[in-house]
Amino acid sequence: MSNLKIERDSKHGLSGVLAFFRLFLGNRATRRIIKALLKEVEINGEKRPLLDICLAYFAGVVRGGLPPIARFVSEVFSAWMRFALALLKTDDKFAKELLADPATRRGVLLVFRTIALNGLTIPLPFEAPFFIVWNFTNMCNLRCIHCYQRAGAEVRELTLEEKLKLIDELDKMFVCGVALSGGEPTIHPHFLDIVAEISRRGMYAAVATNGIALADSDFVKKMKKAGMRYVEISLDHSKPEIHDKFRGVPGAWEKTVKGIENCVKEGFFTAIATTVTKFNIDDIENMIDLAEDLGVRRIVFFNFVPVGRGRDNYKIDLTPEEREEFLKLLARETRRRKIEIVTTAPQYGRVILQETQGELAAPTHFVPALKLGIYKAAVEFIGGCGAGRVYCAVEPDGTVTPCVFMPIPRGNIREKSFYEIWKYDELMNKFRDRRTFTGNVCSRCKYRDICGGCRARAFSYFGDPLADDPGCLYCRAEFYKIVEEGPAQETLYTVIKWKY
Repeated sequence: MSNLKIERDSKHGLSGVLAFFRLFLGNRATRRIIKALLKEVEINGEKRPLLDICLAYFAGVVRGGLPPIARFVSEVFSAWMRFALALLKTDDKFAKELLADPATRRGVLLVFRTIALNGLTIPLPFEAPFFIVWNFTNMCNLRCIHCYQRAGAEVRELTLEEKLKLIDELDKMFVCGVALSGGEPTIHPHFLDIVAEISRRGMYAAVATNGIALADSDFVKKMKKAGMRYVEISLDHSKPEIHDKFRGVPGAWEKTVKGIENCVKEGFFTAIATTVTKFNIDDIENMIDLAEDLGVRRIVFFNFVPVGRGRDNYKIDLTPEEREEFLKLLARETRRRKIEIVTTAPQYGRVILQETQGELAAPTHFVPALKLGIYKAAVEFIGGCGAGRVYCAVEPDGTVTPCVFMPIPRGNIREKSFYEIWKYDELMNKFRDRRTFTGNVCSRCKYRDICGGCRARAFSYFGDPLADDPGCLYCRAEFYKIVEEGPAQETLYTVIKWKY
């Protein structure tokens, strides 16, 4: 059975929008027009970029209350969009459905702003991350052996005022979404207030949770009322006793599954997140079966990264051969299942191309497998590891890092603006140019632009985020050296001063 989402999206909606960018936005005259459209205008007491109004007008979600000039420009813009999409033989209905979502429009605004300021390049050096993963708190109600955060350790967390200030800055940068993680974000007293503020700003509100608090159906209803849209719940095995051992608390599996059921019932886009290790490598198909039985829309298989508490247990990591076979299994399963299957292992971009003879591609870990021909532009724009490129992380104390699995401080929002850190940090910019890789394999690999290796694993094992990813089959010689000698990085939990 083919993946239904692939067949639905092959109507050229999103691909047409991406092709539209490439065809019509690459010249200087258009860039000047875009800059003019990014200026804010006031509508009903609220300031919004004129381009956002134009996109909303085209999608049919804004009609009344527009000043004459805004209506005129919106009419011209809509005519231009219809002409461009018709020229590309693209069904504009799906494009309108996409643009009706304020979070999607934010993504388009971000791309337009990036092109206006930097030109059209591949990959694009985005002016802001598409989304951030915010380790909202270090508080937690479990003790997982693979925890990347060492949850439970005390830190000087951001105050509510500081959190709201961060959201305001992300809003002004056109960040599309914020995923709250931890620790366990759902048990923090600020959680629902922050979700409501993220949603009010038009950003996509998501949460990564162990699901224990979601066993309470009333709490799930409150979360929906606050504006939460995506719920990703960790479940590491189809057997309760193994999950509970992994999570460090008896009875965790039962409460987590109840939380999943509550979220599905409430209509959330619900996903199961599974960290793949030697504990559950033989349980993959069972986990997909369970996910389908529970009615979730997506299952995410996380790459194990030996960081945080996981560093103490790095020997549960897969060998390169085990990871390769696991990714081949996912490539086979995604072709026959209705559920969306994604993985944070960037090597999946290479494996699925090889296993499907170039039919399907996996642009990045938050996008399911797609038809390569139609989505080639997406692969070029966002292919492979997204750390420091399309997303980054914020720690509970406001420290910004390239990825939640990569504890290399790049600055703190208490001392610098988030934009300054994102835009000008030297290491982040090196991630955006894969010619800077220092390893002998990743730097020369023909799949570099669609994979790029996991930068967090390179850092955890070699102490160099630009080194090779030892989890790849092509780097297996390095992996087996590490198995004998242990990871090289000894200063992972001290104050790291990474300099370039």
